[in-house]
Amino acid sequence: MQQSRCAGHEKEAPTVRRWLMLFLATTAQTATCAFLYGIPYLADELRTAWHLSLPQVGLLVAAPTLGLLVSLVAWGAAADRYGERVVIASGLGLSALFLLTAQAVHGVAALGAVFALAGAAGASVSSAGGRLVMGWFGSAERGLAMGIRQTATPLGMGTAALTLPPIAGRWGLHGALAFLAVLAGVTAVLVAVLAADPAGTTAGSSTRRRGNPYRGTALWRIHGAGALLVLPQFTTGAFALVLLVDLRGWNAVEAGRILACAQVLGALLRIAAGRWSDRVGSRMRPMRQLALFTSLVVAAGAAGAAFPSPLTDVLLVLAVGVTASTNGLSFTATAETAGPAWSGRALGVHNTGQNLSASLTPPLMGAVITAAGYWPAFAVAAAAAAAAAAVVPARDAAPAPARSGDDDGNGGDGDSSDGDAARAPARPAPAAGTAQRPSPGQQPS
Repeated sequence: MQQSRCAGHEKEAPTVRRWLMLFLATTAQTATCAFLYGIPYLADELRTAWHLSLPQVGLLVAAPTLGLLVSLVAWGAAADRYGERVVIASGLGLSALFLLTAQAVHGVAALGAVFALAGAAGASVSSAGGRLVMGWFGSAERGLAMGIRQTATPLGMGTAALTLPPIAGRWGLHGALAFLAVLAGVTAVLVAVLAADPAGTTAGSSTRRRGNPYRGTALWRIHGAGALLVLPQFTTGAFALVLLVDLRGWNAVEAGRILACAQVLGALLRIAAGRWSDRVGSRMRPMRQLALFTSLVVAAGAAGAAFPSPLTDVLLVLAVGVTASTNGLSFTATAETAGPAWSGRALGVHNTGQNLSASLTPPLMGAVITAAGYWPAFAVAAAAAAAAAAVVPARDAAPAPARSGDDDGNGGDGDSSDGDAARAPARPAPAAGTAQRPSPGQQPS
């Protein structure tokens, strides 16, 4: 009975509804990124109105990321246990409350603590948002959907860049933080009211039928490749502007505009890479090929830095865009390899590795640039991309056993095979599958 009901749902599976889930996940991530990566746009207000030094501003900028890092895996485990809707909504709601609390605090230490708490709460979206998208889309569309979701980072940064400086100029820091709190709070309500967990993706429905995915090497290799690919992304993103100013004589405003175009290119390439992976039925193959292409482009950027010319400008724009192209693929591969019962924790681990790499890259590459120049730093970044191509697993994850209650059109299990792996023959669902109903608070498929 359960199987036939869900088989019918495959045809009825509201196309609008799964795209609504993607919209909610992307909006939630955008709202979170507007805060996590938006504090730099308040730097002028913090320095002038709060009379903070640049190192103090830097500590405040780092505080949300610190909170994010220490809580990603815990939020992922909560998503595996309780589902995506409650985790995303509660995390965003807590983030909004902490940002409102910032209205009453004074001093750098207190403000930094509030920022860290808000970042820790917002980490729920990073761990559970991808899981929600993976559950509602089948393998034929999952790459595209995750590519679209990953555009939330530039969207969030763009939202912060456009809104926070004028709001802070008129209403001060508290006004800007109130805007971010409202953005998070409204999104939390939307998720709580409109989001629906995919059927059968909490731990109780599938953990017993799939072992710990970390016993093999595939997930560790995907995490490692993803962290390595962050190095060229943040090297080019952090230092392209100053390279254009120092070596090519651009002014900062003009360089910022051309690099904004590069960010748009990066967002489009994330979507295109996801669609490519859907068409070829593999995440690993496009990820490996894009890592090699990234290495070549960044190496060309290193040559452009060693011998500056008008071509250097074009190579930098291309490098900033191309280095962002694999982001969605690595997250999709992580969730598919981990399976539904582990995907929240696996995405939390993947996020943690990427954010650690993102935090360490600017100071390390800054030291290389100070000691040896721009081109050696870009050469190191190109080598990291080449190493990532070697680390990417040779084959996609084999499919997990089918689960009754999950084989609907939304693809809600995250267990579908990708093209490089041999497809296992279909096996009849075990009798116990009829007992797999959504847990309390979860919406049925």
